Amino acid sequence: LRTSQDPAARGHALATNPDAPAIEQNVKALTGSAELVDEFYVLAGLVFTDLVQGSGGDLTRMRQSLADGQRDPAGFAAFLSPPTLQYLHDLAGRIGDRKR
Repeated sequence: LRTSQDPAARGHALATNPDAPAIEQNVKALTGSAELVDEFYVLAGLVFTDLVQGSGGDLTRMRQSLADGQRDPAGFAAFLSPPTLQYLHDLAGRIGDRKR
């Protein structure tokens, strides 16, 4: 998790994990800027923290929550803490502004 939020550590992971460059490319395409890539990874950390806390760390419950979220994104968003939901909303707005 810390690796994804630290650009230098993320760069090292990109160089050593054969799957990482494709993931990074998808994130760059989604966000449209290097600055927003970093913010995307901050959001991922916040969501993961909420997921762990909401499931009590139970991996089965975490997987189920993610699967449920694919079917019902609004329901998954309701599961997020207010600060995480606000960060998501703000980031989505900044990404949308860049795409216009």
